[in-house]
Amino acid sequence: MKKIRKFTLLVTILSLITVAFGCSKKNPPIDNGNGGNPVTPPVNPGKTDVSMWLTKADASTLLSQQNVSLLFSSATNTNTTINVDTTQTYQTIDGFGFCLSGGSASLINSLEDSKKTALLNELFATDATSIGISYIRITIGASDMSANTFSYDDVAGDVNLTNFSLDKEQTDLIPILKKIIAINPNIKILACPWSAPAWMKDNNSFTQGSLKYENYGYYTNYFVKYIQGMKAAGITIDAITPQNEPLNAYNTPAMLMVSADEDKFVKENLGPAFKTAGITTKIIVYDHNADHPEYATDILADKAASVFVDGSAFHLYGGNINALTPVHTAYPDKNIYFTEQATFQGGNFGGDLAWHVSNLIIGATRNWSRNVLEWVLATDPNNGPHTNGGCSTCLGAVTISSSVTRNVAYYIIAHASKFVRPGAVRIASDQQNTLLNVAFKNIDGSKVLIVLNTSTGAQTFNIKFNSKIVTTTLDGGAVATYKW
Repeated sequence: MKKIRKFTLLVTILSLITVAFGCSKKNPPIDNGNGGNPVTPPVNPGKTDVSMWLTKADASTLLSQQNVSLLFSSATNTNTTINVDTTQTYQTIDGFGFCLSGGSASLINSLEDSKKTALLNELFATDATSIGISYIRITIGASDMSANTFSYDDVAGDVNLTNFSLDKEQTDLIPILKKIIAINPNIKILACPWSAPAWMKDNNSFTQGSLKYENYGYYTNYFVKYIQGMKAAGITIDAITPQNEPLNAYNTPAMLMVSADEDKFVKENLGPAFKTAGITTKIIVYDHNADHPEYATDILADKAASVFVDGSAFHLYGGNINALTPVHTAYPDKNIYFTEQATFQGGNFGGDLAWHVSNLIIGATRNWSRNVLEWVLATDPNNGPHTNGGCSTCLGAVTISSSVTRNVAYYIIAHASKFVRPGAVRIASDQQNTLLNVAFKNIDGSKVLIVLNTSTGAQTFNIKFNSKIVTTTLDGGAVATYKW
């Protein structure tokens, strides 16, 4: 463990240098496109075997079902062919969605009742006019997309957690979660902290600093109280990660937790405490960028910790999405999750649509992830609320003011969440150079193929299934979801 700790500390120093002078979220920026439209009822294309839903790079078409007849036939041609094979199966899918920050909850809750109900149904229901979000991530205490920093016990020295309370979430987050659960009782919720209570840390601050070793037990009790308190409020936490972005100490809030420390925390405190309390909430480690997968494998290699760990979670502000597969290969009995990627104010709709679909919707799932989560669900027109020092350019999937505007992240996730339902399995499909794709089979037997045309021009290609083909055309930069 000493060698692991020294290596991890070196990695941490290098990581902190890279983030010390700005936000750690650095993928290509986007803009609002044309503001977006809610999902419209599907068209009736007449006789068809395959339905096609399209978003174009110029935002002129947004998650719109196409009035085309796609019929499987025994015809042959020389087009590029994507063969879909249900006999080869991979991981089960838990869902697709967003992070419901405290700020997101307050913005949604600020809407008048009819608009609030309509938006929540559009986001979380599964009817024709909804996008079926099936997985969300929430924060334990404040994140950088909260109006202020806080924890659930800010009374210094309260080692017995006498003052622990979820009252700060009773105004917005808990009421919104209850409405979401009423729409989708099976939604999966992952929770994680941006920081321990400041008084538990070695610098007594919500930013930078680390959890004191002598406070590991108290912080463990904080997690137990949180999960039990949310359960009492009718909210089941499916999984937690011990720390968001543990190698980034410069967000607000933030806390440094190197892999040796997270390993110690899980195996000596959190895991045993959950077991004693009868808590079945999954423990997922890391929750940071794909450029340091050894953080996850360091912990998974420790059998004393690994016994309590369900898997590892990743972001992609650094590294390559293909780094997830070696983690799966080394520890195939542990799950992979993709838990955050932001879109930003400014830039190009089509550029971010392509980057996120290729790297997350297609890339993460092809690299064994059971879920894909974009970052913040909702922001205001000024990209808030956020803390002083939090992300000032992060753009929500929706922008909420007196009305609701749908941004690019909404369509990125919707191309999967609306069609690939929890319990689906990833199945084999031929990856083509400029027709990136991923395929799934739902529990009801329906098949879903998501395709991104990375070339600048339109491409006509075949989808082959059970020795028959349909022929379809996709504009350059466009994304289509095909379902049959």
